[in-house]
Amino acid sequence: MIDASEERAVHLAGSELDRARHVCAFFHTRDEEYRVLMPFVVEGFEHGDRAFHIVDPAHRDEHIERLREGGIDTGSAEASGQLTVLRWEDAYLRGGHFDQNAMLALIEEVLRAGKAQGYPLTRLVANMEWALEDRPGVEDIVEYETRLNYVLPKYNDAVT
Repeated sequence: MIDASEERAVHLAGSELDRARHVCAFFHTRDEEYRVLMPFVVEGFEHGDRAFHIVDPAHRDEHIERLREGGIDTGSAEASGQLTVLRWEDAYLRGGHFDQNAMLALIEEVLRAGKAQGYPLTRLVANMEWALEDRPGVEDIVEYETRLNYVLPKYNDAVT
């Protein structure tokens, strides 16, 4: 699935990511999170990449506003399909619980769809603070992350 001719630099936190583009980051504050992630997101828009974000539903409006403040025309980007912002309940917690098989299938679907829609890369940003809560299925999170590390090398996309 990876086309070597499409290899190009992807930057995060001041570093160039290598071929393994699955990054786990921990932040002390929301401001720190956006200070680190916004250059990565903006770079993606500058290169015509697709942005697929999964956020805390309580912070979705703030997330959209921060993207706007970063210079992204979120209305146009959402309308064109370049930007998708899902709530946890629409991704990780569909049906009210975490199902690692369903989530792995969603990730693969998202990455395949980005390529099919003509985007060079998909930059997937997923906030996973829900995993700190007592949610059904949360005990499977380590196994999910391990399995995800076997799925992502098939794609050239960046997942944070």
